[in-house]
Amino acid sequence: MSTPLPHPQDLAAELTRELYARVIAQPVTGVRPRQAATLILIDRTGPEPRVLMGRRHAGHKFMPGKFVFPGGRVEPADRRMNIAGALDSITEQKLMACLRNPSPAGARAVALAAIRETFEETGLLIGAADMGVPDQAPEGAWRDFAAHGIFPSLEDIHFIGRAITPPRNKIRFDALFLAADATAVSKRVEGFVGPDSELTELVWVTIREALDLGLVAITRTILAELENRIALGMSRHLPTPVYRFGRKGWMRELV
Repeated sequence: MSTPLPHPQDLAAELTRELYARVIAQPVTGVRPRQAATLILIDRTGPEPRVLMGRRHAGHKFMPGKFVFPGGRVEPADRRMNIAGALDSITEQKLMACLRNPSPAGARAVALAAIRETFEETGLLIGAADMGVPDQAPEGAWRDFAAHGIFPSLEDIHFIGRAITPPRNKIRFDALFLAADATAVSKRVEGFVGPDSELTELVWVTIREALDLGLVAITRTILAELENRIALGMSRHLPTPVYRFGRKGWMRELV
């Protein structure tokens, strides 16, 4: 049986107990965190919600071989992709509060980055399939996305949490964890996951099953936040946790 997840109010203390000594033992790097977006897909068709996770390639410098949610850096092209449905106003405001230069366009770019990264890593396309081919899609991954006749849609996006890598790490992210129901997936393209890909395998697991995958601490923490949020009905009005490292350890703030 999996170890029970701690209550959200205890999560910062759990992170501190597990990671504080390791963090402060490292020299200060001065690395500025990069804005990143992650998408948690939730399948509610069974008796328990399941989430999609992928194992990172063992050759990666960041979390090699670990199971994670699809995600990555926000890119300039994410501001230029056409969409079918806009962000909910509450989600937009909360995302804006996490940005260095707050704007609706910036919040939209975060959500689009999560959708793009999910496509690049899993072959899953999230959006509307009945609006034709998006025109003037930016070159690169968005051009490939548009070629499948899907308009990305942000209407189903929820903001689950934010986590900022400690300042002593050599690789740092300001990661915004988003979620969407699996029914938002309009198409799947094969060939994106395999032994030579960024993700070598995908699994749909319950939150309790995910705990047996050897997850890093912050991934377990976000899963605990997600479980609590699901239990409370996934209302966008619920406060969103922000995890950052302070002088005495990890802090959990609510926005």
